[in-house]
Amino acid sequence: MSRLNHTSSGNEQHLGKVGVGLRHPHFREALEETPRIDFVEVHAENFFSQGGLSQAMLAEVRDRYEISLHSTSMGLGSAQGVNSVYLEKLASLIGQIEPVLVSDHACFAWSQLGEHNVHAGDLLPLEFSRRSLHVLADNVDRVQQQIGRRILVENLSSYVDFGNSDMRETEFLTALVERSQCGLLVDLNNLLVNANNFGRSDPLALAKNWLDAIPAAAVGEFHLAGYTPVAKDELIIDDHSREVSSSCWELYGYALDRFGAVTTLVEWDNDLPEWQTLLAEAEKARAMMGQIFLTQAEQVREA
Repeated sequence: MSRLNHTSSGNEQHLGKVGVGLRHPHFREALEETPRIDFVEVHAENFFSQGGLSQAMLAEVRDRYEISLHSTSMGLGSAQGVNSVYLEKLASLIGQIEPVLVSDHACFAWSQLGEHNVHAGDLLPLEFSRRSLHVLADNVDRVQQQIGRRILVENLSSYVDFGNSDMRETEFLTALVERSQCGLLVDLNNLLVNANNFGRSDPLALAKNWLDAIPAAAVGEFHLAGYTPVAKDELIIDDHSREVSSSCWELYGYALDRFGAVTTLVEWDNDLPEWQTLLAEAEKARAMMGQIFLTQAEQVREA
């Protein structure tokens, strides 16, 4: 059972906000123009060093935008545990910039080689088992205790399906929320990638069923992104190198209808577009969110 003792989930006041992933090539433009988005997401590990240009630029960004910290290296599902030095650096960064959200992935990364702890340098998938759940929940609880707030845990894109899993992913993540009091960052693109790559005939329908199985109160953020098809569309790669796919937009509309105005981020990490192109993707998300509001309001009036 989690020992988390604060009462705020850390995201209630940020409902309905839209942001983008801010990468270094876009820093200057983001600082020079009037903000048209509600927040930006940065990868926490890029700002662990004390002082220097990166820290100075992050401070400037913080003066203009709310910031979401997205970690990629905690390895929350690692039986080896979360690295103490890493966690200390993350806690220090959180104290400096007071991010609106903190997140990482349902994956493992840390292991032991001889007498040394080593990091895989990637997000490695978990088996959905009771044993794996116990490790993940304990690590999430430890992180939340140290930083004093709830984190969001993201569903992972994966290219392997473990035969010894004894739970569905939705059962696994729901149990994680119940045990640790964390929230979920639901990456809609990851759902589509997995559904396609595991040979399903209708990936979009499967992704919608996945969303139906997740408790609404657990979801604190959506991620939207694009993917690259390879091997005659038999395999798609979660590389965030292009605009949000049409199927992801359709799934987003379904998610908004089911979960309401959940904070939304557009990810674009490789083959970066112009800053204005990225903002246009965020504006599309905001427009869809607004349309859902109007539709739901009309339904209430008609009822």
